Amino acid sequence: MRNLDEILTFNRQFVENKEYEKYQTTKFPDKRLVVLSCMDTRLEELLPKAMNMRNGDIKHVKSAGAIVSHPFGSIMRSILVAIYELDAAEVIVVGHYDCGMSAIDSNRTMKKMLEQGVSSQTFTILQHAGINLHQWLHGFSCVEESVKKSVQTIKNHPLLPPDVPVHGLLIDPVTGKLDVVVNGYGNE
Repeated sequence: MRNLDEILTFNRQFVENKEYEKYQTTKFPDKRLVVLSCMDTRLEELLPKAMNMRNGDIKHVKSAGAIVSHPFGSIMRSILVAIYELDAAEVIVVGHYDCGMSAIDSNRTMKKMLEQGVSSQTFTILQHAGINLHQWLHGFSCVEESVKKSVQTIKNHPLLPPDVPVHGLLIDPVTGKLDVVVNGYGNE
């Protein structure tokens, strides 16, 4: 069975059996947190459990590497919406050890794009439009520095209220152990 067909078959039973009832909450995060994390599959259930978060506790935003790549991109917009419209009062950036973004090779990724049907002409057009794919696809060499950079991008954003704490953490994707990289309270 194809993935979508399997999902829809399961969903019909999920709704008929009212399994959704145990997940009902409001759109406002109970713990008033917005968490930016990596999209790594190992964190899907581990991260909320390791942080003692349940459904409804946080606004969860994900990106490859927990990177805020542009101060006016969709990640930053989501964080600001969580703060101004959904009552979040703190931000936590959570990177993780053994992150795939530390090993990303833009040349290899672009080669895969070509192999899967993206034309080389598209690369040329994007280059002439001022888009540097190598820079855009670049990851990082140090996950701690990457978390610090994302924290600084958020904390220094001109639209972020100055009193919003922005924290940086690293999680071990095997054990769930959290390490503090940036304490956003500033006094510890």
